[in-house]
Amino acid sequence: MQSETRDRVIAVNEIGVAPANTAAPPRPQRRPEWIKVRAPGGENYEQLRTLMRSKTLHTVCEEAMCPNIGECWGNGTATFLMMGDVCTRSCGFCDIKTGRPAPLDFDEPNRVAEAVKNMNLRHAVITSVNRDERKDGGAPIFAMVIRRIREIHPGCSIEVLIPDFKGSREALKIVMDARPEILNHNVETVPRLFKKVQPQDRYEWAQATLSNAKELDPDVLTKSGIMLGLGETLDEVKGTMRDLRAWGVDILTIGQYLQPSKKHLPIERYVPPDEFAGLKRFGLDELGFKWVESGPLVRSSYHADEQVRALSVVHRELYGGVRLEVGD
Repeated sequence: MQSETRDRVIAVNEIGVAPANTAAPPRPQRRPEWIKVRAPGGENYEQLRTLMRSKTLHTVCEEAMCPNIGECWGNGTATFLMMGDVCTRSCGFCDIKTGRPAPLDFDEPNRVAEAVKNMNLRHAVITSVNRDERKDGGAPIFAMVIRRIREIHPGCSIEVLIPDFKGSREALKIVMDARPEILNHNVETVPRLFKKVQPQDRYEWAQATLSNAKELDPDVLTKSGIMLGLGETLDEVKGTMRDLRAWGVDILTIGQYLQPSKKHLPIERYVPPDEFAGLKRFGLDELGFKWVESGPLVRSSYHADEQVRALSVVHRELYGGVRLEVGD
């Protein structure tokens, strides 16, 4: 099995890089068929959409036009953006405004928790902008929302997709002490492209965040994600995957980068599904990740509720494996 997997992975062409002494390949002009998705729908999706409108709620699912919104909302999963809509960093792939954000709203965790309850979610993903103007990076807001959701909507699993807090172990500990089922920080790309893709970030901060999280609480699942199509090579992707596994990361997501607008980083290449499948096999069979989601339309919270219920020690300790059904 491992030999066959290795042979098939090595046979995959390098991602987005031309052979030496040749001109770079032209950038793609049209989206291939495997990138296209059906319009979201279904009874539960429509119920959540109506509730969102009636309560003037906003999720990353809608604002980022996630291709999996219909499937995730249908399964009772949604991702909330906290701490405002202005970020202190300016990443080349992200459509969030950059600038000086407003002061933190410490009642926001309660409002988000109420939304999670009203939407009757099985799995809530909480993320935020970067708040580099604060030494703690806004970590207390994450801890507050985790505890409030558990208080008013028990049974709902919680994943926090956090900034790197500039590698601060102290800020991270504030979040880890609240014990989310999943602690997620996306590395996003390979080390060579870090400054191009996310100029204010550092690979070492990502390493500190993920490795310290596992040290602080080994029972909390750690997770990270990589975007493809920004000019990385296959060897670089595999090297980054090795790093993530060495840092103790349990769950990995790999998806296609899609350009939000013409002012953002261009797509260097659309990666075909078979290459994503090869990376999934490599991650599971050779590196030993507990779970890998790899495909053109995979995003950070894709199938996250399944990951929790299959793998989470924290969730079993809290609820004894009780399953919260959408619509209960």
